[in-house]
Amino acid sequence: MGLTKSELFTERQNEIALFAKAFSHPARVAILEHLFQMDTCVCGDLVTQIGLAQPTISQHLKELKQLGLIKGNIEGTSVCYCIHRENWNKMKQILNDFFDHEVTTKGECC
Repeated sequence: MGLTKSELFTERQNEIALFAKAFSHPARVAILEHLFQMDTCVCGDLVTQIGLAQPTISQHLKELKQLGLIKGNIEGTSVCYCIHRENWNKMKQILNDFFDHEVTTKGECC
């Protein structure tokens, strides 16, 4: 089997791209903002708060969980979600380092 495209890039480049995926849909941004605002585990009220259908919310939660930015615990018949603080801080550091690059091009290039 041949190389996958992600194997052409460094681990850091792949991490940045994966973390950026979390912000590539406004629903995921809204979910993250809501979880930060609540500052506690959220069980089941995301549909009401975000205004999307349960299957749609579930897909976005699954994506955020796969990226490691949130974690979930089963409590009774529902799953409760919160920000995964350690992974969030790791992501912030990686993205801050990336966004901290200075543009040093002198003059007009294009």
